[in-house]
Amino acid sequence: MVRFTATIDRFGQQGEKTGWTYVTVPEEVALKLKPGNRQSFRVKGKLDDYPISRVALIPMGDGSFIIPLNADMRKGTGKRKGARLTLSLEEDLAEQVMNGEFMDCLADEPKAQAHFDSLAKGHQNYFSKWIDAAKTEQTKATRIARAINALAQGMGYPEMIRAAKAERDSMR
Repeated sequence: MVRFTATIDRFGQQGEKTGWTYVTVPEEVALKLKPGNRQSFRVKGKLDDYPISRVALIPMGDGSFIIPLNADMRKGTGKRKGARLTLSLEEDLAEQVMNGEFMDCLADEPKAQAHFDSLAKGHQNYFSKWIDAAKTEQTKATRIARAINALAQGMGYPEMIRAAKAERDSMR
């Protein structure tokens, strides 16, 4: 387990990372977690007292990594940009388990299944994690349907989310 303190930051204009809230994991810390590694990998541990697992460390090209902080992480820590955060991390070797209902529905749609299978494992995980995060069965069913439809149209997770946002915005 590696323990260190970092300041929460937020990207301005940064391509696909625009607007992300994150903390930087310095190169020397990343090398203690996974020696010699320069690629994205998963960690578990705590952000202050908030437990995390299956969280990606994303390489930044200079030897350092970032941990994007999603809304649940920000709420869990109660902290925002500029605040200091104590991280206790170790590599998370647990395998991501795909949502069973999603996989069953996907098997009934060959075009969606073929596109899903062509995606990188990490991109496949986005769909399953999004579905698993649903708080109600109705929301879960809606998300499964939306994911299957998007995959059948050749969309990945980011394209699906952007299309849904554009649809909501056009209805206002």
